[in-house]
Amino acid sequence: MELRPLGRTGLNLSRLSFGASSLGQEFRQVDVQEALRSVRTALDLGMNFIDTSPFYGRGMSECLLGVALRDVPRDRYYLGTKLGRYDRAHFDFSARRVVESVDVSLSRLGVDYLDIMLCHDIEFVDMSQVVEETLPALRRIQQQGKVRFVGISGYPMNIFRYVLDRTELDVILSYNHYTLQNTMLAGLVPYLKQKGVGIMNAAPFSARLLTNSPLPPWHKATPEVRAACRKAAEHCSAQGVDIAQLAVQFSLEHPDLTTCIVGSANPENVRKWVAWADLPIDRQLLADVQKILQPIHDWYYIEGRPENNDN
Repeated sequence: MELRPLGRTGLNLSRLSFGASSLGQEFRQVDVQEALRSVRTALDLGMNFIDTSPFYGRGMSECLLGVALRDVPRDRYYLGTKLGRYDRAHFDFSARRVVESVDVSLSRLGVDYLDIMLCHDIEFVDMSQVVEETLPALRRIQQQGKVRFVGISGYPMNIFRYVLDRTELDVILSYNHYTLQNTMLAGLVPYLKQKGVGIMNAAPFSARLLTNSPLPPWHKATPEVRAACRKAAEHCSAQGVDIAQLAVQFSLEHPDLTTCIVGSANPENVRKWVAWADLPIDRQLLADVQKILQPIHDWYYIEGRPENNDN
């Protein structure tokens, strides 16, 4: 699989990476053995980066990954997790919890170091704390060798400029913002490149919105957005194409987005994504779908504190 450089980190990530939120049953109940096989399948097919968080399944994702990776050589993959968010409404970005969280994640995952550690969903807190307390604590841990590179993740576009205008980051992870429906991340790319930050894009399906699967109950899409995406999916199906295929192909095309993170606890899905990534994109179908989605292009929702959502 094609590898791309991640900012100035020196890491070269596969253009498709494995997201382990599904291992935490964020979308459905999973079969544990099938979930473990999905991780091995991703590695076997060339995905060399795995992204998780203690929030996913409230520790379940990290624990299952620890089992899946138990006898895999550490130099065969890059591993990233997060800190700061531990439940739907439980956030702790204190320096003390940073130290504890890193050690807990290392223990669950069964590794001696993490390649990437992200502050998770910082839009839910006073972001000045992340700049003044959380990131400095992470930098101290980085100096100890437990974490190689440091960054932030979240939904609103505003959070990245807020932090990078005040301190340095190695990487960022944005989700739902470079898809068939929403391309707002593209507008931030020149700024991020100027800062030398590695850019990771997650969720090309926008939490199943751009698939034929039922949406999870927590999805915030409005009726108008759901209807437009359903119409686009039906148009693709009429052409004999799964809209999910077009979604993956589109999100992979931007040359400055190092990797596209996708996840499933079903190994067959992983195999499909890798196969789709190697197929040429249907330009006419893409144009048709973009026209259908134009009325909701760049629609987004409020996540976290309203003042952190000035996109």
